[in-house]
Amino acid sequence: MSELLLVLLAGIAAGVLNSVGGGGTFVALPALVAVGLSPVTANATSTIALVPGAVASGWVYRRDITPVGATSLTALTTVSVVGGGLGAALLLTLPAASFDAAVPWLLAFATVVLAFGRRLSRTISGALGRQLDMSPRAVLIGQFLLALYGGYFGGAVGIMMFALWGIGLGLDAAVSNPMRITQIAAINLSATALLLVASDALSAPTTLAAMFAGALAGGFTGAHFARRLSARLLRGIILTTAVTMTVLYFVRG
Repeated sequence: MSELLLVLLAGIAAGVLNSVGGGGTFVALPALVAVGLSPVTANATSTIALVPGAVASGWVYRRDITPVGATSLTALTTVSVVGGGLGAALLLTLPAASFDAAVPWLLAFATVVLAFGRRLSRTISGALGRQLDMSPRAVLIGQFLLALYGGYFGGAVGIMMFALWGIGLGLDAAVSNPMRITQIAAINLSATALLLVASDALSAPTTLAAMFAGALAGGFTGAHFARRLSARLLRGIILTTAVTMTVLYFVRG
């Protein structure tokens, strides 16, 4: 298999995964490293290349977006844009090794919360005698930290959003999927604006273009596919993706 075909197929798979449940970075990044890019360059290239897939998925889902608690879409997106840009700046200035060690544990935590978040939310609400409901300020702080992580590394940031919104607001993963995709697009667009100027991702334009095209096709197709799935099946796919990516990352580590 030629290197460009490998990158194209990885882009398609990453676009589909991101539109359905997240985890596309764990397909895109290894493929880019396999064809000779350094880890930091591959990370920047992956972030840039997956933008069209996220935007395409967001466009398909645009009429299905539901609010995250009482937080406005404008405020949430603004925080995602700012955090994504700052995260990309950290990628260009800090060593990745120290943060990389924490990623498997972050994924494990997010996966557990994703699996049991709604049940835990109901348990806490029962103990408190009222519905657990994060304030808009708490949601925005959590979203800023996730956007910072997303701009810096990005792996499974969507899964972590599911986890945050599930335990803090009791949101169902299938219902919040359109908002998740919209916020990932905002994070990646912001990070891309900086990475295009300050990173060396453009040093391999053909590789970038191949993954770009694959992610666009995968994101658009995957979103149409996901919209036709039942909420229960979509939740199952999202959770399966989360578990798989967590296990693979621990094995890789």
